[in-house]
Amino acid sequence: MNSKFLVLALTSLLIIPMTSIVFAQSTYDVNIPTGAASPNSKYFWQSEKDGSTTGDVAISLDDTILWKNADTAAHTVTSGNVEEGPNDIFDSNLFGPGKSFSHKFTETGHFDYYCLLHPWMDGTIMVTAGYSIIPNVGKMTGDGETIFDVEYDFNRLLGKALINTEQKSITFEIVGEPQSENNDLELRLPSDLIDGNFVIWIDGEKISNFEQVKDGDLNIVFLTVGVDSELLTIIGTSVVPEFGAVSVMILIMSIVSMITLSQKSRISVKF
Repeated sequence: MNSKFLVLALTSLLIIPMTSIVFAQSTYDVNIPTGAASPNSKYFWQSEKDGSTTGDVAISLDDTILWKNADTAAHTVTSGNVEEGPNDIFDSNLFGPGKSFSHKFTETGHFDYYCLLHPWMDGTIMVTAGYSIIPNVGKMTGDGETIFDVEYDFNRLLGKALINTEQKSITFEIVGEPQSENNDLELRLPSDLIDGNFVIWIDGEKISNFEQVKDGDLNIVFLTVGVDSELLTIIGTSVVPEFGAVSVMILIMSIVSMITLSQKSRISVKF
């Protein structure tokens, strides 16, 4: 009996450290390249996670980002954006060439950051508990206020979305190296962003091997993407409207004003 208990105890000791390794959090490096202090630089960040240079990095809850200054100038990594200023979530203060700054993200959401000295250097850290997020989809369309966060689960990174209102389509850039051998993509698209029976193209070729599922106000798409694919285009029957709620109200008020003025003009003519 004692020998059995001893075996169980030793087995438990072996399992505990193995489990902690499986669920360990990750640290991802983001390099500040030489020349980033110039607004004419080709890029200001380089993510070692996926090779992207946008400054946008998708990570999981409790992961850490380590910013490394490989430039010849000093920089800051400050949470917030140029328009609204710092929001006091994290701040590296000034750190010089060869120095680094890290921050562990313990909450989900997307966190903008920029350099106080060189405000053209900006990016976003997207933190999820399971899904990656493309923030502010639709910002460059219509009134700029009707925006959506698009969730997805994939072994690569989906870049910022390009919306074509005439084609009623959204095109996603596929970037980075595969992080696993599973090339299946789950894409969760709000119905108010794009709706209808989808037609999907990958790198200019129409595909039919995908599944579209309606779940409340979400269109969930399941498909397999090739390891070398670069562009994913989804065409629906409707896409984010040209006019957001504010613009619609302004339009309605303008129409009412025009009708009122027209009626007053008719009355004046009669007198």
